[in-house]
Amino acid sequence: MDHLLSWLIFLPALGAAALVFVRGTSAVRGLALLVSLATLVLAVFLFLRFDPGSSDFQFVERARWIESFQVEYLLGVDGISLLLVLLTAFLTPLAVLASWTVEHHVKAFMAFLLLLETGMLGVFASLDLVLFYVFWEVMLIPMYFLIGIWGSERRIYAAIKFILYTMAGSLLMLVSILALYFLTGARTFNLLEILETVQLPYGTQVWLFWGFFIAFAIKVPLFPFHTWLPDAHTEAPTAGSVILAGVLLKMGAYGLLRFCLPLFPEVAVQWAPFISFLAIVGILYGALVSMVQPDLKRLVAYSSVSHLGFVVLGIFAFNAQGIEGATYQMLNHGISTGALFLLVGMLYDRRHTRLIRDFGGLAHSMPVYSSFFMIVTLSSIGLPGLNNFVGEFLALQGAFIADRFYGAVAASGVILAAAYMLWMYQRVHFGEVHLEENRQLRDLGKREIVILVPLVVLMVWMGLYPATFLRRMDASVEQIITRIDTLGRTYTVEKTSRPIRP
Repeated sequence: MDHLLSWLIFLPALGAAALVFVRGTSAVRGLALLVSLATLVLAVFLFLRFDPGSSDFQFVERARWIESFQVEYLLGVDGISLLLVLLTAFLTPLAVLASWTVEHHVKAFMAFLLLLETGMLGVFASLDLVLFYVFWEVMLIPMYFLIGIWGSERRIYAAIKFILYTMAGSLLMLVSILALYFLTGARTFNLLEILETVQLPYGTQVWLFWGFFIAFAIKVPLFPFHTWLPDAHTEAPTAGSVILAGVLLKMGAYGLLRFCLPLFPEVAVQWAPFISFLAIVGILYGALVSMVQPDLKRLVAYSSVSHLGFVVLGIFAFNAQGIEGATYQMLNHGISTGALFLLVGMLYDRRHTRLIRDFGGLAHSMPVYSSFFMIVTLSSIGLPGLNNFVGEFLALQGAFIADRFYGAVAASGVILAAAYMLWMYQRVHFGEVHLEENRQLRDLGKREIVILVPLVVLMVWMGLYPATFLRRMDASVEQIITRIDTLGRTYTVEKTSRPIRP
């Protein structure tokens, strides 16, 4: 228990190192799956042992690292980071199973996948700014190679674009971290100590806020920083797309909650109208562009821009409904969009095309596949009883409380999502089979059903029993709101009727 987070974070890295000594493709795949499942077991244990009544960070580990600069090895999770750790550990074994058909450089592929998991888990558990930055950078390298080596035809272009965008954001974040250390006199990178002891002048807050914000906005990605995402998704292998959509995009929104709001509350409140406007533009833009995409994968990629807009809008509503809805929507998007990329990947393995015009009538030749696709589609558009409905409802409720006009405009994104997703489903799965290649397609195999069933079960569970997850974040969300109300008082009013406009 004293080192549970360390075991959770570094077990995948140990597994990646162990792969060096394993021979045989089957053994490599089996070991990668075993390590990822063991990590999931630790994450579930962490989830069950977490005290939902406390707003403090739990399972804290602390050790000296670079003493001359007061850099520490400091880990801990609260109700928000706990859920994202669980999401990461849940999706990784499914990504490993989805990569069973990878044939070249299998050992390197699985090693990069496990190293990527270590980086992602480290980001969500780090409470020291330098440690957070190290894990942030560690996470980028495996994804770069996964896209650049095992991606599609334009993989090099997509990989370079991904690394350039994210490294630009990382540089801004590093400069902001160092400025926070030197300019404020904090002389510590310990986030908890900074929150307790450092009172930043408003002018300093403005510069540091935008340094952190742009880094996280690129990762979300928030409009207009989104242009790297469709290319990365389209060219990445299936497992890369699942992890990219399911976890990596959530790091940006997590950074907003963990750093931008608590550290710079006055600036966050002042600029909330502008940021909320960008979120709404992203919601509508992503939905409209998705509607005209001829490629299945690009359609799902642009839908992520739209869905993540709801997350940012909920965060900057500054109320419990909005922030809890945003956090819950992070989980929902990871589950539903991850499942969509898995389904598109399964279809691509059979037909080696993702163009919508190349399909039609798949419900005749692949009824099981079409059934799973329908459930995931309904989840993605927010059907009541499934997971996305709860997150979108709470986020929009928070937006309405903050500003009715913004909430009403954002709600139109739900209608557009139903339009492009159901139209896509109709063209791919219904109607007559016009191409002979589609008549002979084999339906889902056992391995593919094993991948999809846990996702569908979780969609239903999260839609019917959201309290399982929501009550674990209640105390942490309330702490963030209290800090904004206290330190951002210049621009805030009563919590139950706080307008977005200052």
